[in-house]
Amino acid sequence: MRRILTVVGARPQFIKAAAVSRVLRVEPELDEVLVHTGQHYDDNMSEIFFDELELPRPNYNLNVGSGSHGVQTGKMLLEIEIVIQKEKPDLVLVYGDTNSTLAGALAAAKMNIPVAHVEAGLRSFNRKMPEEVNRILVDHCSTLLFAPTQVAVQNLAREGIPKMKVEWVGDVMYDAVLFYGERALAKSTIIRDLGLSPGNYILSTIHRAENTDNPDRLEAIIEGLCRVNENVPVVFPIHPRTRACLQEESRFNRHLDRIRMIEPVGYFDMIALEKNAALIATDSGGIQKEAFFFHVPCVTFRDETEWVELVDLGWNRIVPPLNADLVHAGVTSSLNLRGREGTPHGVGDAARKIVSKLLDMEM
Repeated sequence: MRRILTVVGARPQFIKAAAVSRVLRVEPELDEVLVHTGQHYDDNMSEIFFDELELPRPNYNLNVGSGSHGVQTGKMLLEIEIVIQKEKPDLVLVYGDTNSTLAGALAAAKMNIPVAHVEAGLRSFNRKMPEEVNRILVDHCSTLLFAPTQVAVQNLAREGIPKMKVEWVGDVMYDAVLFYGERALAKSTIIRDLGLSPGNYILSTIHRAENTDNPDRLEAIIEGLCRVNENVPVVFPIHPRTRACLQEESRFNRHLDRIRMIEPVGYFDMIALEKNAALIATDSGGIQKEAFFFHVPCVTFRDETEWVELVDLGWNRIVPPLNADLVHAGVTSSLNLRGREGTPHGVGDAARKIVSKLLDMEM
């Protein structure tokens, strides 16, 4: 039996891992050991995802918590190395682009354990993004790279990664939407609880450091959304990082009662909010994709995106949050945005392709 050590730590990784683990754990030749770094530790950011997605309870919870990139990644490296020494896995499986991804990949590579990276090959070409640095490092120390799109495959080829290491499988987040979507809509009551009218509100999420750690960009986003809210209700599930940044500066106080901020929500509630929104305004990579899966127009508050296919298809518009006027105009002008059909993320069988490759891989 082959032992797979899966490392997760943030809510997007819980969704991706749930899709793969559901397929992996029915294979008698594979044994999964799940490690939760504790990068996201709030119940609304972690525990509820394990419950809703029926993701197996972690074999190890490292409880690393928050901290600077160096502190957080260093703690994870130390703890994951100890787990690897104990469990002696045949392969370490990592997802996405967080510090948990980097720590899991580095710990394994340093110990000569093969690494498989799900969601490999994404590039924003902006090295100021911590996520971009993580992606590049993880891809270049991985043994097997599972690319979600053909653009990702091309990115890896340009960087000289051998073709034999790369597999285009599609996007496991699409697997998750297909598998959990109807269940989420049946179980979630958030639209009713918030008194929302389907198709008549905007959903917004902000969490990336390039926005939250820059007070001018953050104020541009919040002020722009407040203006939008005068005509179309804006619902804003607030990430703990964003809340902390808003509370640090008094200049944000005048905005806080002009927009509907709610606590972070679980996967089922987020799916319901996304599917019923008139538009989604975000800086999240995963939510950009989920907007596309539901054919909901999206505005991305960044200078670039890794998911260029969604811009090319016309479903996503990049709006750099340089000032409130740009934010307001970008959102209001995109309310009737409608793109072309396409399947850049595959057809919903990414998890099966990943597990099949793991079964065939020589370890």
